[in-house]
Amino acid sequence: MVLVSLLSVLLVLALVGTVFVTWTVRRSFPQRDGAATLPGLGADVTVHRDERGVPQLYAETADDLFRAQGFVHAQDRFWEMDFRRHVTAGRLSELFGADQLETDEFVRTLGWRRVAERELELLDPQTVAWLQAYADGVNAYLADRSGSQLSLEHGLLRLTNRGYQVEQWTPADSVAWLKAMAWDLRSNIEEELSRARLARTLSREQVEQLFPAYPFDVHPTIVAGEPPGPDVVPVPDAARALPREAGRALDRVRSAIDAVPELLGPHGSGIGSNSWAVSGAHTASGLPLLANDPHLGPSLPSIWSQMGLHCTEVTAACPFDVSGFTFSGLPGVVIGHNADIAWGFTNLAPDVGDLVLEKVRGDTYEYAGEQLDLEVREELIGVAGGEPLRLRVRSTRHGPLVSDVSKSFRRAGDGKYAVALRWTALTPGRSMDALFALNRAGDWEEMRTAVSLFEVPAQNVVYADRTGRIGYQAPGKVPVRTGYDGRWPAEGWTGEQEWTGFVDYDRMPRVVDPPEGFLVAANQAVVPPSYPVFLTEDWDAGYRAARIVDRLQRLVDRGDVTTDRMLRLQRDQRSAIAPALLPHLLDVSPPENVGAAVEQLRRWDLRQGADSAGAAYFNAVWRHVLRLTFHDQLPKAERPDGGGRWMQVVTGLLDEPRSPWWDDVRTERRETRHGILTEALALAHEELADQLGDEPDAWRWGELHALPLESQTFGQSGIGPVEWLVNHGDVDVGGGESTVVATGWSSDEGYRTNWVPSMRMVVDLADLDASRWVNLTGASGHPFHDNYTDQVELWREGRTTAWPFSQGAVVEAARHTLVLEP
Repeated sequence: MVLVSLLSVLLVLALVGTVFVTWTVRRSFPQRDGAATLPGLGADVTVHRDERGVPQLYAETADDLFRAQGFVHAQDRFWEMDFRRHVTAGRLSELFGADQLETDEFVRTLGWRRVAERELELLDPQTVAWLQAYADGVNAYLADRSGSQLSLEHGLLRLTNRGYQVEQWTPADSVAWLKAMAWDLRSNIEEELSRARLARTLSREQVEQLFPAYPFDVHPTIVAGEPPGPDVVPVPDAARALPREAGRALDRVRSAIDAVPELLGPHGSGIGSNSWAVSGAHTASGLPLLANDPHLGPSLPSIWSQMGLHCTEVTAACPFDVSGFTFSGLPGVVIGHNADIAWGFTNLAPDVGDLVLEKVRGDTYEYAGEQLDLEVREELIGVAGGEPLRLRVRSTRHGPLVSDVSKSFRRAGDGKYAVALRWTALTPGRSMDALFALNRAGDWEEMRTAVSLFEVPAQNVVYADRTGRIGYQAPGKVPVRTGYDGRWPAEGWTGEQEWTGFVDYDRMPRVVDPPEGFLVAANQAVVPPSYPVFLTEDWDAGYRAARIVDRLQRLVDRGDVTTDRMLRLQRDQRSAIAPALLPHLLDVSPPENVGAAVEQLRRWDLRQGADSAGAAYFNAVWRHVLRLTFHDQLPKAERPDGGGRWMQVVTGLLDEPRSPWWDDVRTERRETRHGILTEALALAHEELADQLGDEPDAWRWGELHALPLESQTFGQSGIGPVEWLVNHGDVDVGGGESTVVATGWSSDEGYRTNWVPSMRMVVDLADLDASRWVNLTGASGHPFHDNYTDQVELWREGRTTAWPFSQGAVVEAARHTLVLEP
């Protein structure tokens, strides 16, 4: 009887707990039907949502439209917005405590928020007004909500940080997100740092082998011709041996960079994005098709938020009729289409940032023979549950001293050398003006005018319109250098290695209606070496672009390009490195016990499907080839990640079977290519037998290469029930590095996926309602909401959803309708 009573009590408590958790989780879900008040509106705004929860907004004025967008973004994603603005302002410690201080110190040192506030002074007054309308919409949503009424995460935060109060949203909060985008899409700062660090133990020739030139003879460029105007000759490589103490300063920079969270994705050698457009001369409809799938870090919710922004009557006063992918916290549409044009983005990756070695003495530094005062400012960083930290930021004429932001600097203080960061994103610009102008552009020239203002991050813009035109434009602020080419850290004290200006926009690469009938921007080299404007030499290796160009050429030759075929190309899983490496693997004599696994390689079709045993074994072998070849000679931070650059390196070494790189310097015997490949086959077999079982037929690449979908904040809290609430769990995926289905992984860390196609879209310019799209996770940022992860399986399987654009199609697809009233 006592036992029955106890069980009854426990059951009641469990039911009460379940009801309480359910109530807590659901109380932040957005209102999707009926009417709600939004102060400041001039007239009603209608919000239609389809079964995926994607909102389409209809307003009579642009001010009302962006006010409503702020309200709806806050409905769906306010925790994400609040977290992002704390990152960009260097205020994470206010949320999560002292373990976030190093991140805050680095972001404060760069001054993302300070630059954003200065940018507001440069923007068009109309842009500022729309930013304010957006902020007013966010703040209207916040007005009568707090804690778990805003999000489950805000409720969880109150358990550890009861004093936290949500602040009003401001235009600077929106603009600062552009700085986070610019940082995660920065170009060759890591490569520059790696070269300098490697040069301390390797010869210059060895370092250059690890950074091979772009293979212009086999992989395509976007632009072949030359721009008008006087020649701009690339400046010379002026690298010199670095003093040992300068090396220690560079080590401090490495640790500081590693402390910054990867908001968009890891900055690896193979990360990038795909975008292409096909002329209507080769499509079934007779008008262009445009595809885009940006490759970014996985996050839950997805980095993107799908949305349509429509003026009920498009006029000069209300010129918006646009739909696509937005960033929560930022007004407008980032990638998508309006009634006339479509556009996609991939990262241009020009060299827009330099590490500059400085000779410092106290609070002074040397420049051109003079001793100048460092610029010094102090900032106070709040810390949840602790005392605030006073940060001292020092800068030279070249930029902030990022080497100051490291534990070793705080312990030891000044050395003779420090490292400044000279970076285009630290200068205020007008990228926010560009976004609004792009949203309302109606043709090629209006698009070019719009993106001329898009200074950072520099992007490839792929374009198509309803008149049949396709094109490509590279916007962005790209420095012109004197005395060096930016591949190695500059010597700041000489005054001889400087930026002298920026490349004129009219000389930036562009293409209109190429004779091939299509164009591809997949992070390959944009221009050939003969092009007289220097952008960078650290291009992606071009494997994805080459594969896409090859497949598109076949489709164009058949003359029947369709949306379905474009979507199929986005799902292409062919390995980039296998054609070069596999024949050599099959040519060695493997140990007897790996025969069944090697047979998987013989039968493998080079496609990296999630169910492929051949892909699982090949990628394991590839990982061990890299480990056996390079780990003995490279420091841990510079070891191969397996991306496109390393594919180039190894492909070159395969033709040199006795190259010193194959030799393990830790052994007395001299290893060769044959021995390394043989050992890699054996080690990979041993590893997979341990992880996946003894039967190679049962090995699955997706099981090794799982994608963890975790909340960026509480997803790795270490508290099981909390992680269960906010995480989705692992998703088995195919694809791989430098593959069209670019599911990246780092060979020095394991096989798990760390960047992905963050969304996919194909726009049909003949019938915009026939366009297709899919997000990585879902429209909602609220755990357990129907639309939190409802697109995951679609995305994993390479499927897409309908993308209604016309008002009739939007209304027909609507499952919920909310009217926002003044």
